Amino acid sequence: MYNILVCDDDKEIVQAIEIYLGKEGYHILKAYNGKQALEILEKNAVHLLILDIMMPKLDGIETLIQIRKEKSLPVIMLSAKSEDEDKIEGLNLGADDYVTKPFNSLELIARVNSCIRRYTKLGAVETTENIFQTGELILDDNLKKVTVDGNEIKLTPTEYNILRFLMKNEGKVFSIEQIYQSVWNEEFLYGNENVIAVHIRHIREKIEIDSKNPKYLKVIWGIGYKIEKIERRIIDEKKKF
Repeated sequence: MYNILVCDDDKEIVQAIEIYLGKEGYHILKAYNGKQALEILEKNAVHLLILDIMMPKLDGIETLIQIRKEKSLPVIMLSAKSEDEDKIEGLNLGADDYVTKPFNSLELIARVNSCIRRYTKLGAVETTENIFQTGELILDDNLKKVTVDGNEIKLTPTEYNILRFLMKNEGKVFSIEQIYQSVWNEEFLYGNENVIAVHIRHIREKIEIDSKNPKYLKVIWGIGYKIEKIERRIIDEKKKF
């Protein structure tokens, strides 16, 4: 059974989500502000966090900042329609997805199921060698580890899965819709263009020396994105001296 932490200062919303997701077989933990959420995360194994943006004591944005310092669990942000800038900020800080209030219960369930699938796939044990490399960018899918020039890069589950998909298909260009369908394993939903674009930008900021002049993750204007195929630099020891 997967544990889902729901954090919202509106107790009726928390109760409604508990009913919706409880019927799907999830175990729900409840918090009503960011401080409570952080305390629960320290004491419990949580597989997904549903986090409201506007809350007293510690809002969702500040809570997410604290969480991303140590944890990589998937996070779905809850926001009102008027909080578009906060939604984008949440994605920039490492949120995996967002749901706008008032939300449709079926949409919420679909997004939760999708995040859980990606999270469990990320944590699955691989029995065969599964290492992808272009230049000095290496993704070891056995260890679930990404390095650039030997330095480990911290990615959220969604960022990892997007990068993994692109690196498995290096040199090929994929549209936003194709990336979404391949990583989310579901039909593309209108309005998710920003979700993909923000995740791509966030990946670039982590793996590129200059994100505005990227070496690895390239945009093909009007078409989509690709991972550049780069031969690894090999130093000939005999010619060093």
